[in-house]
Amino acid sequence: MERGEEEMIESAEKAKQDPIYLNALKDLIYQLADDDFIISFRGSEWLGLAPHIEEDVAFSSITQNTMGHALMFYNLLEELGEPEADQLAHERQSNVRKNAIYFEKKNGEGHYTEEPYYDWALTVVRNFLYETFKKVKLEAITKSSYQPLANVAGKVLMEQPYHLAHWKIWFNQLYHSTDEAHERLQARLLEASEEIGDVYELGHHATEMEHFELMISEGTLRERWLNEVSKTIQEFPSIDIGKKFGSGREGDHTPDLNQALEILSEVYESDKDAVW
Repeated sequence: MERGEEEMIESAEKAKQDPIYLNALKDLIYQLADDDFIISFRGSEWLGLAPHIEEDVAFSSITQNTMGHALMFYNLLEELGEPEADQLAHERQSNVRKNAIYFEKKNGEGHYTEEPYYDWALTVVRNFLYETFKKVKLEAITKSSYQPLANVAGKVLMEQPYHLAHWKIWFNQLYHSTDEAHERLQARLLEASEEIGDVYELGHHATEMEHFELMISEGTLRERWLNEVSKTIQEFPSIDIGKKFGSGREGDHTPDLNQALEILSEVYESDKDAVW
């Protein structure tokens, strides 16, 4: 399949006709699904622990929506010949996951049921950066050559602006409140700048994704994301964005992901026939 020869691929069966196109497409969708999946898990760990009851309800709703988005992307993969969504979510090992490494970072020390010492500053910074990134990536994907993916991106973007607005408010309120809050956010922003550099990468099939017009280039994605971030955080260190722990798009991950997957699989492993 040559670029421009097919303006739009309208079905999974048509996508399967070109192995190169198919592999690039699946890699892109895995990135979307795995990002949402791990972000929603880290969000779920705050249930009952958020700063106040209204936030507990709001954050739980956002987390549930995000897990729903992950399911939509896993369903697309299932249509393309991958295993069922339950298996994709719960049975894959960490080394084949495609989420960006920063998103798997623990919320803090301790365990949910045993004196969790979670950091709300980390959560605010991470979710704000994630939602700005998700916005620009999905906006680009609405113009993807794979119509089913473009359609899902459009549906997700109907909810996602509310998620982004939520974290913008939290960031701005804390950043302009006390000196301690400002300093803690600044420290987490610096940490993020050192670790989040793989977020705008597209992995081993980046060239094919751009060639087949599945996705914009990594450079364009980076530029649009940082521009979106700068609307809220002018001083975010956009020049020196690092990849301290490697690239999750290429299979690099930390023990934090293994910890998350172990917890996530507890109930699933007890009854694999249950519907999640």
